[in-house]
Amino acid sequence: MLKKFTIHTKKRDQMIEVTDAIQKYVTEHELTDGAVIVYCPHTTAGITINENADPDVKKDMIRRFDEIYPWHQELDRHIEGNTAAHMKASTVGASQHVIVENGRLLLGTWQGIYFCEWDGPRTRTFFVKAV
Repeated sequence: MLKKFTIHTKKRDQMIEVTDAIQKYVTEHELTDGAVIVYCPHTTAGITINENADPDVKKDMIRRFDEIYPWHQELDRHIEGNTAAHMKASTVGASQHVIVENGRLLLGTWQGIYFCEWDGPRTRTFFVKAV
């Protein structure tokens, strides 16, 4: 039960909530108990779980990542010039596991699952697999 999702990002740094798409996958596959793995196969993007109630959280996170990993750093050697994107992706991580209980993603009240773009805009993919 592997599903490939395609996502079109619009900015260099962007956090796109994908919780509803993953819940739809769980429902369509009649997964009642178990877990899903959400995986991003890109070196400059990732998957995270964080607050989905206040949009300022995403803005603050992106701003703070830019403070920690500035886009222009004269000592960076990577020829593509996107070392910051690689650092952000490694910090966020490539995947998340989410428990499924009674057909629902077991997330906290304020939690959502996000695809994190750090080198956009691009057409990206991520995968969801039930276990």
